Amino acid sequence: MLVTGAGGFIGGHLVERLVRDGARVRGLHRYNSRDDRGTLDWIDPAVLEEVDVHTGDLRDIESVQRAVRGTDVVFHLGAQVAVPYSFENPRDFVETNVLGSLNVARAALDCGVSRMVHTSTSEVYGTAVVVPIDESHPLQAQSPYAASKIGADKVVESFCRTYELPGVILRPFNTFGPRQSARAVVPTIITQLLRGPRLKLGSLDPRRDLTYVGDTVAGFLAAASSDAAIGRTVQLGTGEAPSIGEIVTLVGDLLGLEPDVVTDENRIRPAKSEVGLLLSHPGLAAELLGWRPCTTLRDGLAQTIEWIADHQHSYRTGEYVT
Repeated sequence: MLVTGAGGFIGGHLVERLVRDGARVRGLHRYNSRDDRGTLDWIDPAVLEEVDVHTGDLRDIESVQRAVRGTDVVFHLGAQVAVPYSFENPRDFVETNVLGSLNVARAALDCGVSRMVHTSTSEVYGTAVVVPIDESHPLQAQSPYAASKIGADKVVESFCRTYELPGVILRPFNTFGPRQSARAVVPTIITQLLRGPRLKLGSLDPRRDLTYVGDTVAGFLAAASSDAAIGRTVQLGTGEAPSIGEIVTLVGDLLGLEPDVVTDENRIRPAKSEVGLLLSHPGLAAELLGWRPCTTLRDGLAQTIEWIADHQHSYRTGEYVT
């Protein structure tokens, strides 16, 4: 099995789960001169020894073909994912996410894989027209990142329709958990509050459907084995959407303190780009994948706090990470 984006947040957890389940795993990770393998470096070394780690670049078809060759299932998680950075460098997002997904789909088709599971994002919906959001909701690009993921999704969808690629498009809502970068809101909140009650954030009003990473990984495994999901787009979410302010309160409660929130203008998205509400309708995932989230928000936050507390040295708390 191949996992692209193996050094990413969800990718690293998926690699670990696959190895522990007894699978032969290859991971594709973007090359860098530091030999930094992202979250793979946080996996148990005994587990990582079982992973065939390839370095390359999704934009390079030869890298992708080498990684896909000889594998049966491709989990495509590799992408540029930071919304704020997409405002600064949209070309990188289009090249990596759209062209990269084209390369993965082409290689998967040419190598005759039995399943390609492509990773989408709830950001493709923009601010909800109707709630809860189901798979038929209109796609609205409110950031270059969202636009690039819509393009990537449509490339994979076209390969499923045109060439009968056995693909599934998974659309996770906001995944959180141990090993996540501070560019995401949950670790941003936790890393700051672990050092005291003062907390710099942007808007507290947006509401997000937060899914614990272990549940998201379980959704990927279910998609790889469900024939009913081939050619379909399926959401992974909880069907609940607390506000950022409510998440702050819950983390403060778990840490036994009352947060003192200060608005940081640098963390506020452009007005027409901010997505106010992302609330999933997880019914199709239950129907096609037999998947339901098992971890409550409180339990997931508690596990995340515990991990970050043990790895505070890995976070630059005083900086805004985009």
